[in-house]
Amino acid sequence: MTHNIPVNRARRFALKTLGLFSGLLIARSAQPHHTETHFEDKSAHQIVYQCNKADPEYLQHVLFSASELLRKYGDDVQIVISTFGPGLHLIGQHPQRPIPAELQQKASSLAHYGVAFHACGNTMKSLKWTEKDLLPFAVVVPIGVDDIMQLQEQGFAYMSW
Repeated sequence: MTHNIPVNRARRFALKTLGLFSGLLIARSAQPHHTETHFEDKSAHQIVYQCNKADPEYLQHVLFSASELLRKYGDDVQIVISTFGPGLHLIGQHPQRPIPAELQQKASSLAHYGVAFHACGNTMKSLKWTEKDLLPFAVVVPIGVDDIMQLQEQGFAYMSW
C-alpha cells in the first residue's frame, strides 16, 4: 500500500504539469494575431471582397459570406472588404444611398472580429467625403481597385459578385 502512494503522487504531478502546459499552449493559440490592417501577421487563408454596389441584397451576400469564413476559420483567415463606387456607402456615417442600419451594424460587428473595411479614396473625393464621413473602423486607401490588386499580389484570393 505504501508503494502506491509515491506512484500516485508522481502520476498526479505529471498530469498536473501536462495539464498546465497544455492549457498554456491553448491559451497562447487562442490569442488573436491580427492587427487593425491585417497585414502584420499572415494567416493561412486570405481573401479580399470587391464591394462596389449599394444594393442591400448584394451587401447582405458579401457580409454573410465574410461572416461564414470567420465562423469556419476563426483567427486563421484575413478578410478585407474593399469598398468603392456605390459600395462605399456601406461604411458611410450618413450614406447618401439607402443602406439598412442592420447592414452597417453587421459590418461594424465583422470589423470588431477583425474584418478590414477599406474605403476608396478616389470615390471619397468624388463624394467630397473625408475620413470623418466614414464609420470609425474604415481604413482609407488611395485607390480601391489598386488596393485589390496589391492584396492579390500579397496572396489574397479575390471574390466578386
